Amino acid sequence: MTIAIGIVGCAGRMGRMLLKEVLATDGCVLSGGTEPPGQAVGKDLGLLVGGDALGVAVTEDPVALFSASDAVIDFTIPAATRIHAAAAEQTGTAYVVGTTGLSDEDQAGVNAAAKNAAVVQAANFSIGVNLLFALTKQVAATLDADYDVDILEMHHRHKVDAPSGTALELGKAAASGRNVSLEDVARYAREGQIGARPSGEIGFATLRGGGVIGDHTVLFANEVERLELTHKAGSREIYAGGAVRSALWLQDQKSGLYGMADVLGLN
Repeated sequence: MTIAIGIVGCAGRMGRMLLKEVLATDGCVLSGGTEPPGQAVGKDLGLLVGGDALGVAVTEDPVALFSASDAVIDFTIPAATRIHAAAAEQTGTAYVVGTTGLSDEDQAGVNAAAKNAAVVQAANFSIGVNLLFALTKQVAATLDADYDVDILEMHHRHKVDAPSGTALELGKAAASGRNVSLEDVARYAREGQIGARPSGEIGFATLRGGGVIGDHTVLFANEVERLELTHKAGSREIYAGGAVRSALWLQDQKSGLYGMADVLGLN
């Protein structure tokens, strides 16, 4: 069976990578791609990624794309994801969401879409990073609060949200391992005379610079030893591959909200 996959935000860096991944994946065809008015609209999707013309042009109508697709992949921005989630809810089309930095209102739109469509949402679609989530939870459950936990992340200078969605998910994994809420123990920044570190705190450090695709390290440290779990992304291909894998997996699922742990069988 051939699966028709659409890409919203198809002209961006991640969007183009997703286009290439769909074209390179057996059993997949591109159903189309969208961009806001004036941004690559009318361009052929094949030419957009440096290949031969496909006879499929970039459009600006998300609802039409969802209607013409078996699945749609969304790595855009929160304002756009609100529109795309509404289209998924309207059409019942399988929906893969990789947008980070969503507000509670944005997330409510994704949750509403999952009532009528099968949705995979993840802060990170890398297989390695999702294994890191699982390891972080396991280590946090094993080591007591004498071990301080800090999450260090670095991304390219163009990333607009901080900490990264992946860093926040790592924090949630550590908090879950300790049976606490991240909101109760998180420290997102340190500056000035802040006093001694409270026991059980989960700290974050954010770096931005250059073209770094995504580095994440979880540090567990007590008075005598330090354990570091690290993942470094070498190419956005790892995210695109996981997203297309999710789109294929969704074809056999009922409506509902799923994560990459479900796709990978880690739950």
